[in-house]
Formats: sequence, structure tokens, C-alpha cells
Amino acid sequence: MPTRTGLPKWAAPWATVVVLLATACGSDAPPSPTSATSSPGRSTGAVTIELGDRQFTVHVPRSYDPAKPAPLVILLHGYTASGTRQESYLKLTPESERRGFLYAYPDGAIDSRNNRFWNATDACCDLDRAKVDDSQYLSDVIEKIQTSYQVDAKRVYLIGHSNGAFMAYRMACDHADQITAIAALNGATWSDVSRCKPAGPVSVLAIHSTDDETIRHGGGSIANVPYPSAAKTVADWVRLDRCASAGTAADAIDLVTNLPGAETTVTRFAAGCTGGSAVESWTIKGGVHVPSFGPAFAPSVVDFLLSKAKP
Repeated sequence: MPTRTGLPKWAAPWATVVVLLATACGSDAPPSPTSATSSPGRSTGAVTIELGDRQFTVHVPRSYDPAKPAPLVILLHGYTASGTRQESYLKLTPESERRGFLYAYPDGAIDSRNNRFWNATDACCDLDRAKVDDSQYLSDVIEKIQTSYQVDAKRVYLIGHSNGAFMAYRMACDHADQITAIAALNGATWSDVSRCKPAGPVSVLAIHSTDDETIRHGGGSIANVPYPSAAKTVADWVRLDRCASAGTAADAIDLVTNLPGAETTVTRFAAGCTGGSAVESWTIKGGVHVPSFGPAFAPSVVDFLLSKAKP
């Protein structure tokens, strides 16, 4: 399974992209108006917060008003990446500034290959079987931010890519009381869906590339543990949110710069969903594991998330 680089074969394409991102950006730190490593709740810009043996970054927009609860968006990186590198790829900081939401990007634990990971579902990605409790850790991250800032508890969102997408699904299953909606890019939910027992509805935006060479659109396995297909992942969440099984097609979206036209088809499931939740499936036709997103991607994903609020 491991390659000569020490990475599992499924992880090698993302590792290559991480190197390219680091080279292109020149730094692990994304741009922000100001930077601070102390006094959370008072500073704006990128604020570093310690939690246990890890730290995470919260971007506080300049419009943040401590007297007014703000939405919270948390970005979960892929295997071998980091929070700052994932932000360099998806570029959500400008959306935080424009829309006024708090924005955090934590780091996973480090495995024996010196790669950051999230212990997410049965398939991904605790390759050492270290059993790190990332579900509790991220729950604690949310609570820590809530003690430092005025967070709208009805509007807490996760965005995950690859291993981070698996982790976003895990959080929706384990902490539906804390999570309003997730956006999962090129990941999958539990293979054993009986292990997903959300305490309430969580809206889901499932984004999958048809030509993903790492997390297969039709399902596959990681270290001989299977993960479900894109269609099964969506169907599981349609059932969990008690939506009507028939979705409706919406206008296609142009998200990827190197694919022609509006390459991403959209199917929405909203009828009958409990608690005002919804499930959407975005299929990037011809897309790969790390698509070359254009300027429409971040606003489109944030549009979906911010449109959802717990009752």
C-alpha cells in the first residue's frame, strides 16, 4: 500500500498538491488584515488559539461586533495538509471578511509518517490505528470559540476536503446538536452507516468529482477498508434527514477553471426534510481530486451554508 514516499497510494496525489501549494504561497499563513496570538475575542484578523497539545487559527473579520452573534465556519484539511495550506487552496478568508462570519481552520494530529490526519470514519484516515478522538477535539474547538467570541449557535458550519470531508460527515453524525450544515468535497460518509446516529437534522452539501483518482466517485477502499460511493453517501443523508427520495435538478454551475462550461450539475433534496434541513449533490463532471476552482467556488459553497439555520 505505501509508496516509496512513505504515503499510501491513495494519498500521494494530494501530497503532491500540498507541496505545490506551499511553493506557490511561499508561506503557511494566509493573508489577513491583522495577526494576533493572544487576547482571543478582542483582536481581528488571524488569531491563534491553544487547545490541548494543538493550536488552531480563527479569522475574525473586521466587521465582527462582540455584541452581535456571528456565524462560525470551520475548514477541515485533507490528509498530509494543514489548516493554513487548505485555506491557501480554498481561499475562504475573503468570504469571512465580506460576510462577517468567524472562520477557523484547525490542524489534525500527526501520524507516524509525519502527516496530519483526521480520525474520521471507519475508512479514513487513522492509518496507524492510534484512535485519536478528533470528534471530541473538534467539538471542543467549537466550544472554545464559543467561549472566546459571540457565536450564533444556530449557524455553525463545517467545510471539509478529502480526509476533512470524511471528518465533516463524522461530525454531522456525532455532533448534530452543534453542527447546522456541512459541505464535503471529495469525501464520503461512514461505510457502516449504522454508526451514524445524528441527534437531529444536519444539512449536507456533497460535492464529488467524477474523475477523482483518489476518492473514487463509485466508491472504493482505503487500506482495505471500503468507503461508499458518491450516490450512496447522498442517499444515506437523504434518508438520515428524512427528505423525500426524489431530488430536483437545478441550474449547473461553472466552478472549475480548466473544464469547459458549467461542468457541475446540481441536484437538490429539500421536500420533507426535517427541521428545515436540505441535502444537495454537486457533481463535477470531469473533475479530479483537487479541482482547479475559480472565483465562484467559495461564494457558492458559503451561500449554501449560510442559508441554513437551526430552528
